[in-house]
Amino acid sequence: MSLRGRSVLITSGPTREFLDPVRFLTNASSGAMGFALAAAAREAGAKVTVISGPTNLEPPPGIRVIPVITALEMRRETLRRSRAAAIIIGAAAVSDWRVARTAVHKIKRNNSSLRLTLIPNPDIIKDAAAKRRPGQLFVGFALETRRATEHARGKLARKGLDLVVANGPASLASGRIAATLVAKGWTRRLPPGPKARVAKIVVAEITRLLNEHRA
Repeated sequence: MSLRGRSVLITSGPTREFLDPVRFLTNASSGAMGFALAAAAREAGAKVTVISGPTNLEPPPGIRVIPVITALEMRRETLRRSRAAAIIIGAAAVSDWRVARTAVHKIKRNNSSLRLTLIPNPDIIKDAAAKRRPGQLFVGFALETRRATEHARGKLARKGLDLVVANGPASLASGRIAATLVAKGWTRRLPPGPKARVAKIVVAEITRLLNEHRA
Protein backbone atom coordinates (compact mmCIF):
# COMPACT_ATOMS: atom_id res chain seq x y z
CA MET A 1 0.00 0.00 0.00
CA SER A 2 1.27 3.45 -0.92
CA LEU A 3 1.48 6.83 0.79
CA ARG A 4 2.67 8.49 -2.38
CA GLY A 5 1.89 12.19 -2.37
CA ARG A 6 1.12 12.18 1.36
CA SER A 7 2.90 14.31 3.94
CA VAL A 8 3.84 12.61 7.23
CA LEU A 9 4.93 14.44 10.38
CA ILE A 10 6.61 12.42 13.14
CA THR A 11 7.82 13.45 16.59
CA SER A 12 10.72 11.34 17.77
CA GLY A 13 13.28 10.83 20.52
CA PRO A 14 13.44 12.25 24.05
CA THR A 15 13.16 15.80 25.29
CA ARG A 16 15.42 17.49 27.82
CA GLU A 17 14.01 19.70 30.56
CA PHE A 18 16.79 21.75 32.13
CA LEU A 19 17.22 22.21 35.88
CA ASP A 20 20.16 24.57 35.36
CA PRO A 21 22.61 25.24 32.49
CA VAL A 22 24.28 21.80 32.86
CA ARG A 23 21.63 19.39 34.23
CA PHE A 24 18.35 18.19 32.79
CA LEU A 25 15.52 15.66 33.17
CA THR A 26 15.25 13.19 30.31
CA ASN A 27 14.64 9.50 29.53
CA ALA A 28 16.32 6.61 27.75
CA SER A 29 14.64 7.06 24.35
CA SER A 30 17.11 6.82 21.47
CA GLY A 31 14.79 8.03 18.71
CA ALA A 32 15.17 4.69 16.89
CA MET A 33 11.42 4.03 16.60
CA GLY A 34 10.69 7.47 15.21
CA PHE A 35 13.39 7.11 12.58
CA ALA A 36 12.21 3.57 11.76
CA LEU A 37 8.69 4.93 11.17
CA ALA A 38 10.13 7.72 9.04
CA ALA A 39 12.05 5.23 6.90
CA ALA A 40 8.97 3.03 6.48
CA ALA A 41 6.77 5.99 5.53
CA ARG A 42 9.40 7.25 3.09
CA GLU A 43 9.61 3.77 1.54
CA ALA A 44 5.83 3.88 1.12
CA GLY A 45 6.20 7.05 -0.92
CA ALA A 46 5.44 9.74 1.67
CA LYS A 47 7.17 13.06 2.16
CA VAL A 48 8.41 12.80 5.76
CA THR A 49 9.40 15.39 8.34
CA VAL A 50 10.70 14.34 11.76
CA ILE A 51 10.73 16.69 14.72
CA SER A 52 13.49 15.07 16.74
CA GLY A 53 14.70 15.47 20.27
CA PRO A 54 18.40 14.91 21.01
CA THR A 55 19.69 11.69 19.45
CA ASN A 56 22.99 10.19 18.35
CA LEU A 57 21.38 8.33 15.44
CA GLU A 58 21.79 9.24 11.79
CA PRO A 59 18.40 10.00 10.21
CA PRO A 60 17.22 7.89 7.27
CA PRO A 61 17.99 9.31 3.82
CA GLY A 62 15.38 11.52 2.24
CA ILE A 63 13.93 12.66 5.57
CA ARG A 64 13.70 16.27 6.73
CA VAL A 65 14.70 16.57 10.41
CA ILE A 66 13.77 19.50 12.64
CA PRO A 67 15.97 19.32 15.78
CA VAL A 68 14.50 20.41 19.12
CA ILE A 69 15.49 19.98 22.74
CA THR A 70 12.60 20.71 25.11
CA ALA A 71 8.96 19.67 25.10
CA LEU A 72 7.83 23.25 24.54
CA GLU A 73 10.08 23.51 21.48
CA MET A 74 8.70 20.22 20.16
CA ARG A 75 5.13 21.43 20.70
CA ARG A 76 5.77 24.70 18.88
CA GLU A 77 7.29 22.98 15.85
CA THR A 78 4.58 20.29 15.79
CA LEU A 79 1.68 22.74 15.88
CA ARG A 80 3.40 24.87 13.25
CA ARG A 81 3.52 21.94 10.81
CA SER A 82 0.71 19.57 11.75
CA ARG A 83 -2.07 21.26 9.78
CA ALA A 84 -0.17 20.68 6.53
CA ALA A 85 0.38 16.95 7.16
CA ALA A 86 -1.97 14.13 6.24
CA ILE A 87 -0.59 11.86 8.98
CA ILE A 88 0.79 12.96 12.34
CA ILE A 89 2.60 10.37 14.47
CA GLY A 90 3.54 11.21 18.05
CA ALA A 91 6.37 8.73 18.64
CA ALA A 92 8.51 10.97 20.85
CA ALA A 93 9.11 10.13 24.50
CA VAL A 94 8.20 13.61 25.67
CA SER A 95 8.98 14.47 29.28
CA ASP A 96 5.72 14.73 31.21
CA TRP A 97 7.26 17.29 33.56
CA ARG A 98 9.57 20.29 33.55
CA VAL A 99 10.91 22.42 36.37
CA ALA A 100 8.87 25.48 37.21
CA ARG A 101 11.95 27.67 36.90
CA THR A 102 15.33 26.82 35.38
CA ALA A 103 18.22 28.09 37.48
CA VAL A 104 20.33 30.70 35.73
CA HIS A 105 23.55 29.30 37.18
CA LYS A 106 24.69 25.80 38.08
CA ILE A 107 23.06 24.57 41.27
CA LYS A 108 25.95 24.02 43.67
CA ARG A 109 26.06 20.97 45.89
CA ASN A 110 25.82 21.46 49.63
CA ASN A 111 24.73 19.44 52.67
CA SER A 112 21.03 20.37 52.32
CA SER A 113 18.35 18.50 50.41
CA LEU A 114 17.30 19.92 47.08
CA ARG A 115 13.61 20.27 46.34
CA LEU A 116 12.35 20.75 42.81
CA THR A 117 8.93 21.99 41.77
CA LEU A 118 7.81 20.23 38.60
CA ILE A 119 4.96 21.37 36.40
CA PRO A 120 3.28 19.34 33.65
CA ASN A 121 4.34 19.74 30.05
CA PRO A 122 1.61 20.13 27.41
CA ASP A 123 0.26 17.05 25.63
CA ILE A 124 1.62 17.60 22.15
CA ILE A 125 -0.31 14.99 20.17
CA LYS A 126 -3.56 15.90 21.93
CA ASP A 127 -3.07 19.59 21.17
CA ALA A 128 -2.33 18.83 17.52
CA ALA A 129 -5.35 16.51 17.20
CA ALA A 130 -7.59 19.22 18.69
CA LYS A 131 -6.79 21.31 15.59
CA ARG A 132 -7.58 18.42 13.23
CA ARG A 133 -8.76 19.21 9.74
CA PRO A 134 -10.88 16.76 7.71
CA GLY A 135 -8.96 13.80 6.33
CA GLN A 136 -6.07 13.89 8.79
CA LEU A 137 -5.01 10.81 10.75
CA PHE A 138 -3.40 11.01 14.19
CA VAL A 139 -1.30 8.26 15.78
CA GLY A 140 0.02 8.22 19.33
CA PHE A 141 2.29 6.01 21.43
CA ALA A 142 1.58 4.77 24.95
CA LEU A 143 4.66 3.64 26.86
CA GLU A 144 3.38 2.01 30.04
CA THR A 145 4.72 -0.16 32.85
CA ARG A 146 1.34 -1.84 33.47
CA ARG A 147 -2.06 -2.26 31.79
CA ALA A 148 -0.63 -0.86 28.55
CA THR A 149 -3.59 -1.80 26.36
CA GLU A 150 -6.08 -0.34 28.82
CA HIS A 151 -4.15 2.93 29.03
CA ALA A 152 -3.83 3.01 25.24
CA ARG A 153 -7.61 2.76 24.85
CA GLY A 154 -8.00 5.67 27.27
CA LYS A 155 -5.51 7.78 25.32
CA LEU A 156 -7.23 6.93 22.04
CA ALA A 157 -10.51 8.41 23.25
CA ARG A 158 -9.15 11.19 25.47
CA LYS A 159 -6.76 12.61 22.89
CA GLY A 160 -8.95 12.13 19.81
CA LEU A 161 -6.54 9.75 18.06
CA ASP A 162 -7.11 7.17 15.32
CA LEU A 163 -4.47 4.68 16.43
CA VAL A 164 -2.30 4.14 19.51
CA VAL A 165 0.82 1.97 19.65
CA ALA A 166 1.16 0.55 23.17
CA ASN A 167 4.56 -0.63 24.33
CA GLY A 168 6.72 -0.97 27.44
CA PRO A 169 9.98 0.46 28.82
CA ALA A 170 12.01 -2.46 27.44
CA SER A 171 11.74 -0.81 24.02
CA LEU A 172 13.62 2.30 25.15
CA ALA A 173 17.16 2.47 23.79
CA SER A 174 16.63 -0.97 22.21
CA GLY A 175 16.54 -2.09 18.62
CA ARG A 176 13.48 -4.22 19.31
CA ILE A 177 9.92 -3.52 20.39
CA ALA A 178 6.90 -5.47 21.58
CA ALA A 179 3.81 -3.46 20.64
CA THR A 180 0.03 -3.65 20.57
CA LEU A 181 -2.01 -1.58 18.13
CA VAL A 182 -5.20 -0.10 19.56
CA ALA A 183 -7.85 1.55 17.38
CA LYS A 184 -11.58 2.17 17.63
CA GLY A 185 -13.22 -1.22 17.98
CA TRP A 186 -10.16 -3.44 17.69
CA THR A 187 -6.80 -4.40 19.19
CA ARG A 188 -3.90 -6.16 17.47
CA ARG A 189 -0.89 -7.53 19.33
CA LEU A 190 2.23 -7.61 17.19
CA PRO A 191 4.98 -10.19 17.66
CA PRO A 192 8.12 -8.68 19.22
CA GLY A 193 10.69 -7.81 16.61
CA PRO A 194 13.15 -5.26 15.24
CA LYS A 195 11.82 -1.72 15.23
CA ALA A 196 12.30 -1.48 11.46
CA ARG A 197 9.98 -4.45 10.90
CA VAL A 198 7.37 -3.30 13.39
CA ALA A 199 7.47 0.20 11.88
CA LYS A 200 6.54 -1.22 8.48
CA ILE A 201 3.55 -2.99 10.04
CA VAL A 202 2.46 0.22 11.77
CA VAL A 203 2.79 2.25 8.56
CA ALA A 204 0.81 -0.38 6.63
CA GLU A 205 -1.96 -0.15 9.23
CA ILE A 206 -1.91 3.64 9.06
CA THR A 207 -2.23 3.45 5.27
CA ARG A 208 -5.20 1.09 5.58
CA LEU A 209 -6.92 3.40 8.08
CA LEU A 210 -6.29 6.40 5.85
CA ASN A 211 -7.84 4.61 2.89
CA GLU A 212 -10.84 3.66 5.05
CA HIS A 213 -11.33 7.31 5.97
CA ARG A 214 -11.31 8.28 2.32
CA ALA A 215 -13.84 5.59 1.33
